[in-house]
Amino acid sequence: MDKEIQDAFRQLKKRDVDTFIAKVVSVDKAKGTCTVNADGLDYFGVQLSAVVDDNQNNFYLFPKVKSWVLVSPINEDINRLYVESNSEIESLELVIKTVKFQIDKDGFLLKKENETLKALMVDLIDAIKVMSFATNVGPTISLINLPQFISIENRFKNFLK
Repeated sequence: MDKEIQDAFRQLKKRDVDTFIAKVVSVDKAKGTCTVNADGLDYFGVQLSAVVDDNQNNFYLFPKVKSWVLVSPINEDINRLYVESNSEIESLELVIKTVKFQIDKDGFLLKKENETLKALMVDLIDAIKVMSFATNVGPTISLINLPQFISIENRFKNFLK
């Protein structure tokens, strides 16, 4: 192919606004945005996901403040930027309807509606700690707080797949 034609195709494909590296100044986890600085300029409201909508389904990698990120424009609009890649992650959040999964340096949260895996485990351990038995006539032993275990079992069944 002729060099001039190749150059012309390259120019057609060339973006007006390129991806750039920036330093994270602040993170707004509630809005799913951050402020970044590149070459002395602050860019506010940089999306942490390429798609942000009101349906409350999202997946965010929250960058650490003072870490480096690659920032790209959405539809080559310098006023609509999103973080394409992160050098350091502070936390992760995934929300799908009523299910939430978060990870950070302190551990993870798994939540479905108003129930959390931690609450289920704490209640199970508490029930085990207060296990009490009644001795019936003969060698048969009955678990007195069996209804408490059945209740926790049902909560696990509703919580986990």
